[in-house]
Amino acid sequence: MFRWRQIITRSAKRHTYLVTVVNNNLNKNISTTSIAMSDKFRLPARYGAGEKSVWVEYIQLAADYKPAVNLGQGFPDYHAPKHVTNALADIANGDNPLLMQYTRGFGHPRLVQNLSKVYSPLIGRELDPFNEILVTAGAYEALYSAILGHVDIGDEVIVIEPFFDCYDFMIKCAGGIPKFIPLKPKTNKENMTSADWVLDEKELASLFTKRTKMLILNTPHNPLGKVFTREELEVIADLCKKHDILCLSDEVYEWMVYEPNKHIRIATLPGMWERTITVGSAGKTFSVTGWKIGWAYCPPNLMRNLQVVHQNCVYTCPTPTQEAVARSLEVELSRINSPECYFYSLTRELLPKRDYLVKTLKENGFNPTIPDGGYFVVADWTKLGDKIDLSSESDKYKDYRFTKKFAKEAGVLAIPPSAFYSEEHKNLGENFARFCFIKKDENLALTEKLLKEWNSKKK
Repeated sequence: MFRWRQIITRSAKRHTYLVTVVNNNLNKNISTTSIAMSDKFRLPARYGAGEKSVWVEYIQLAADYKPAVNLGQGFPDYHAPKHVTNALADIANGDNPLLMQYTRGFGHPRLVQNLSKVYSPLIGRELDPFNEILVTAGAYEALYSAILGHVDIGDEVIVIEPFFDCYDFMIKCAGGIPKFIPLKPKTNKENMTSADWVLDEKELASLFTKRTKMLILNTPHNPLGKVFTREELEVIADLCKKHDILCLSDEVYEWMVYEPNKHIRIATLPGMWERTITVGSAGKTFSVTGWKIGWAYCPPNLMRNLQVVHQNCVYTCPTPTQEAVARSLEVELSRINSPECYFYSLTRELLPKRDYLVKTLKENGFNPTIPDGGYFVVADWTKLGDKIDLSSESDKYKDYRFTKKFAKEAGVLAIPPSAFYSEEHKNLGENFARFCFIKKDENLALTEKLLKEWNSKKK
């Protein structure tokens, strides 16, 4: 009996050993296979390492720390014009079932026709609504279609810094090579304006080569609020014509320009229509960023490339929102020469908000650049450096450390501008923070209160 027990025990041990060996080998095989599969299914190199965008990171920061005021993201926290939201409600509750279905892929007919009516007088030529205008999923997709539709592998694209962060990734997705040039302040004086940030003309000219395909212009500019002057645009236009390249003009803040500044569309300069793709946004125009309706307009030969990308990516945009934007444009067209037109009243609405935030920032240790357009203020925070301990923040760049710590301590969220620079020039943005002022007056007042309280604790 004892002998049988020994044999059974040895057999059980051997079975356990064999199972362990098999499992270990299986785990090794699974592990090896997983590594091989993960390598095979890795993110394509054109997307880099898949880093989080500043928007993903700071939305999460806001969710985690719940700052009292979010002046980070660029959207209003109050209602759009009533006729705009009513248009969408009427469509949703209306008696036309086809407005809930697919519409024309390159743009809802009523919308492209109204866009032609808006822009034709502004650019001094009759826009063909069906061949020279494309409706896109926000201005974001208009930029994507323009870049992917024109930039080929090895093409160089000149990008003015700071820039909307998607430009860089879109160029690389197309196989292009971004070439960066920063706007730099002529001075660090008090009462700086965005006009004090300028391009070095010689440096700009030096970036053009035989491989240059495109230059991306953003005016009015995000985040600086710079409104490029005619003289500045003529320098850019002359280089584009000399080297036979395209200009992609991001003009989503076109209606937000503060007097005496004027928005000049580079497509209207001599010889530029045939080489310019202009991008606009219903989200910015009517304060409905969540609708994600944008557009591009350009000559038919350039438009075809955008259409090819669009039809194989988004294909068509939501019909109800396109119809609502179309109806909203009709309201504004009916009062285009009136001060009540939202294209003009929006700037009057924003100007006191801008001045209030600039004053608040100045009184609390920042040195803001006063924007000539848009709804952002970029402010130098370095005078506050001795009041805030950034050692607990681990980010590489100072503006990230400052904005995160400031949100936690003061309860005011801003965006780090180094996110809008190339790696080689990120140091140019480190001393600044970007604040958005298209916010309720009470939230701007709360910002002032929070900054004063934070400063009083630091004395």
